[in-house]
Amino acid sequence: MNHTVVLDVADLPEHGLGSASQTYWGTLAFMLIEGTGFALSIVVYLYLMSLATQWPLGTAPPDLLAGTTLTALLIVSLVPNLFLARWARHQDLWKVRIGLIVMTVLGVAPLVLRAFEFPAMHIKWDQNAYGSIVWVMLGLHTTHIITNLVETAVLTALMFSRHGDSPRRYGDVSDNAMYWNFVVITWLPMYACLYWVPRL
Repeated sequence: MNHTVVLDVADLPEHGLGSASQTYWGTLAFMLIEGTGFALSIVVYLYLMSLATQWPLGTAPPDLLAGTTLTALLIVSLVPNLFLARWARHQDLWKVRIGLIVMTVLGVAPLVLRAFEFPAMHIKWDQNAYGSIVWVMLGLHTTHIITNLVETAVLTALMFSRHGDSPRRYGDVSDNAMYWNFVVITWLPMYACLYWVPRL
């Protein structure tokens, strides 16, 4: 005898936050793939260093000012980002709007510093293997900053529109905040490789 089970799901929310959201798991998978790319670039850097008699090849170690300032800025940016994630979970529209504006500005600032960081390396991308991997690592991380900045700017515009005050948008803001944490954390081992390993 066949039994048909029917469940009324009309009262369930249309969109969940955090692990109850599909985009959360998609963002985690995206971060796993990209984190593997960052890890591979570090492995290549260390492998090339192990083959070289001198490191860095044909140049002085990079200047610390631009990279260290950028790193400090990224670490400081975690504070408003954590507040933004909390406000998104509480679905506080006005605080989320303010937080997104702040994070948009904090997404532009590292790109300005990165423009000074490339020349501080004292090497061009096509000069030798050291130059190539340094530019790949900086370029890879710069791409992720730009990606997050564009997403943050789009979310800011959405939150100021009639589509802003919905559970789905708050979930998107929360996932975007999680991604920014990833961008900051993945930079720390890259910063150590690029700026301090050549000084060992």
